[in-house]
Amino acid sequence: MIKYSIYIVDDEESIREGITMAFEEHFKVEAFSTAETAIDAIKANLPDLVLLDIGLPGMDGMNALREIKDLHPDVLVIMITAYEDISSVISCMKLGAYDYVVKPIHMDSLEMTIRNALETTRLRKEVQLLQERYLRENLHCFIGESNAIQDVMAFIEIVAKSPDTPILILGETGTGKELIASAIHYRSPNFKGPFIPVNCAAIPKDLVESELFGYEKGAFSGAGASGKKGLMEEATNGTLFLDEVGDLSLEAQAKLLRFLDTGEFYRVGGTKKLQIETRIVSASNKDLDSMIENGHFRKDLYFRLGVIRVQAPSLNERRGDIMPLAKHFLMEFSNKFGKAFTNISENAENALMTYNWTGHVRELKNLIEKGVLVGKGPMLEVEDLGLDKKSGNNTPKKATDEIIFPPLPAQGIDLASTQESLEKYYIEEAFKMAEGNESKAAKLLNMNHHTYRYRRKKLQKK
Repeated sequence: MIKYSIYIVDDEESIREGITMAFEEHFKVEAFSTAETAIDAIKANLPDLVLLDIGLPGMDGMNALREIKDLHPDVLVIMITAYEDISSVISCMKLGAYDYVVKPIHMDSLEMTIRNALETTRLRKEVQLLQERYLRENLHCFIGESNAIQDVMAFIEIVAKSPDTPILILGETGTGKELIASAIHYRSPNFKGPFIPVNCAAIPKDLVESELFGYEKGAFSGAGASGKKGLMEEATNGTLFLDEVGDLSLEAQAKLLRFLDTGEFYRVGGTKKLQIETRIVSASNKDLDSMIENGHFRKDLYFRLGVIRVQAPSLNERRGDIMPLAKHFLMEFSNKFGKAFTNISENAENALMTYNWTGHVRELKNLIEKGVLVGKGPMLEVEDLGLDKKSGNNTPKKATDEIIFPPLPAQGIDLASTQESLEKYYIEEAFKMAEGNESKAAKLLNMNHHTYRYRRKKLQKK
C-alpha cells in the first residue's frame, strides 16, 4: 500500500518529534525546523501534505504558505498556530490553506484533519485521471503536438474552470467542435452533470423552441398530456451544447438571450418562470458576422454566446498531426473490424500528407475507416484509401485560375521560422489584394473566413 508523504515544519523540536512518532507508522513523515529548508525539499520532492507552523523564525508561516502555493497551487497545507488568531487564520485560508490546528495539538483531532485532507487529494486525483482517460479515449481531435492544437488545449484548460461562462466555438465542419465542447465540459466543475448536445440545424424550425425550452400540456396541437421538459432543463447543472447555433430562428434566439441574461425561461405555453443553472456552449461553421449584417442573427446574442471564443483549427493548419491521427484511427478500426493492420505505407503516407482536407479530422477518420474495411493489410496502401499517390485530391489549377502574388521581398522573411513567415506574408498579401475584405481574402487562399481571421490576428501579434 502506498504511503502518503507529510512534511512537518515547526521550530519546536518536541512538536516535530511528537507528530513524527504519532504518524510515521501510517505515513512517510519528514520534519523541518525552518520554512527555508522545507521549501528546498518541496522543490526537490513534492509531498502530499504540509503541516506548517505560522510562528516560524526567519521566513514565517504566512510567507512560506504563499511561496509553497506559488510553487504548487494544489498541494494541501494545514497551518499550526499557537493561539486562535482569527485574522491570521482567515488570511491563511485566503492564501489557500486547507485547514488549521491550534496548539496544544490533540493527535486524534489532527489525524482526522489529515485524513480528510488526504481524502480530498485522492478524490481530486481520481477525478483528474477519469477526465484524462475520457479525453484520451474519446477526444481524438486532441491527438497531436502541433502548435495549433496545443494552443487550443491550453486555452480549454483555462476557460473550462468556470462553471457557467458561455463559450462559442468557431470552425469549419469536421474540425471537432463537439469534441472541443465535450473537453470543456469534462474539464469543468460541471463534469458530473449531463452533457447534452443539440444539432440546431436538424430540428424543424417550428419545433426548436419546444425542444429547447419544453412545453406545457395543451401548448399546441399534439402536445403531450403532461407536458415535457426541454433540453435546457435536461442539462441542469451540466452543459448544453448548441451546435450550428446560427440555424436558430430569431424567436428562439430571443428566448436564448433572455436565459443567458437572467437564467430564466418559460416553457412553450407556460406561465411559470423556471430558473436553472447550466453552461451554454455553442458552435457554428457559418459566418455569423455576415448573418448579423443581413439581420439573420442577433448581435446581442452573438456577444453573449461568445464571452469566450475558441477557434477550432482546420486539419490543414495542423499537418504535423495528420499521421498521429491516421495511425490512431488505423488501430481503432483494425480492432473494430478484426483486421491485422500494423502501419501505413510510404505512398499512402505521402498521399495523406498532400491531401487537401476540406472535411478535416472527420474526413480523415472516414477515409481510414474505408481503407481498413476494404484493405487486406498488414500495411494500409494508397489504393485502399482511393487517393492519388502524388497529390491526393489537389487538382492542379488551370492557368486562368491561378492567383499571382507579388514576388517575395528580399528582406523581412525570417528564415528561422520560414513557414510561419510565409504564411503571414500570403495572408497579408491576400488582404491587400482583396482591398481589406477578409471574406474575399479568405476565398483567394481557399480558406474558411473564420480560420483566415483567426490566423491573421494570431500572426499579427507575433
